[in-house]
Amino acid sequence: MASQSVDGGLVSNEKPALETGKDKLDILGKTSPSLTTPSSSISDGEGINEKAILRKLDYKLLPPLTLLYLLSFLDRSNVGNAKLEGLAADMNFTDTQYLTTLTIYFVGYVIFEVPANIVLKKTTPQFWLPTNMVAWGIVATLLGVCQNFNGFLVARFFLGATESGLFPGVVFYLSMWYKRSETTYRVALFFSAASLAGAFGGILAFGIAHMRGVAGLNGWNWIFILEGILTVVVAFFAYGFIHNYPKTAKFLTEPEREFIQARLKADNDATNHEPFSWVSVLRAVKDSKCWLYGLAFHTLSLPLYTLSLFLPTIIKALGYTAAQAQLMSVPPYAVATVLTVLVAVASERAKRRAPFIIASSAVAIIGYIILLSAPSDKPGISYVGTIFAAAGIYPATGIVLAWPANNVSG
Repeated sequence: MASQSVDGGLVSNEKPALETGKDKLDILGKTSPSLTTPSSSISDGEGINEKAILRKLDYKLLPPLTLLYLLSFLDRSNVGNAKLEGLAADMNFTDTQYLTTLTIYFVGYVIFEVPANIVLKKTTPQFWLPTNMVAWGIVATLLGVCQNFNGFLVARFFLGATESGLFPGVVFYLSMWYKRSETTYRVALFFSAASLAGAFGGILAFGIAHMRGVAGLNGWNWIFILEGILTVVVAFFAYGFIHNYPKTAKFLTEPEREFIQARLKADNDATNHEPFSWVSVLRAVKDSKCWLYGLAFHTLSLPLYTLSLFLPTIIKALGYTAAQAQLMSVPPYAVATVLTVLVAVASERAKRRAPFIIASSAVAIIGYIILLSAPSDKPGISYVGTIFAAAGIYPATGIVLAWPANNVSG
């Protein structure tokens, strides 16, 4: 299959061809039968521990990528926190206008997602991912100085456009380092940053809201401005801590580089160069499994984004003050973060995906049932419902987003 659906779009899983010199292909020959064992060796006799290399890759690659996604999700969802601090009132938004500003983000995201990842393949991750980050950080900052509905609408559109390349780009990037069977677990861990961003955003919004009146700006202005500036600052550091591909990674020794490239080449057709083809696209469109996967993703993404964009408002509607609602949005996300990691680990160890998606979705359904049926005079019960909803929807979505990495190539 030529492509896969990730974070709502199609992303090529194509990998650049490896160096195929005879000395490197010999690694895959009969001289190295233990290549796929935990402790294997390069053909020159130097010991290479596969588990140790995977740990090394995890420590070097996952933390910076997770930080990038945390800030990305923070900048797209902090509009919910800003609403509590007077955004809609100051802009004189009607309910329809506010919902339109939320929706337009995804229009920009969908339009630019594929082009952004074409650019990634034509450049390098070390250049393109931080450059995307600088762009969306600037747009996120400008949200804080918008004066009317039209300006805010345009800014939200370009926020979606500039963030569109990150998640699918990172999934493609990780596939350059890990075998397909190893990618699912790490994408799910990486996605835990989405729920962590919710917790982090609630704490930040509570603190930043106290800047109300500084420079004549309201609390919501400062939420966008400061969180956007933080993104830009981190982006400039990201140029230094994002690595490209194993072939040029300076933190690896030459035998380690050869070993990683060899194990990827041995992973079925994971490293075969497969040029873009409309025939492959048509084959994917005709594949019923693609449509079922798309249905699974969208049925989970709808409640996930509903929760991430409206949780502060939902909590405030239970009778709490804006400040209380900002802080009380933290526990549901904290629980979701822990469970997203635990479910990803359990799914990886069991080598099963569907049972964990179903179980997590059931937890989310319980949460939404509680929210729908809880008495209005008992906000505590409804609050418990938000915890169940977050605890179920984030782990399920993380696995669904990562699942195609096990099943597609090209």
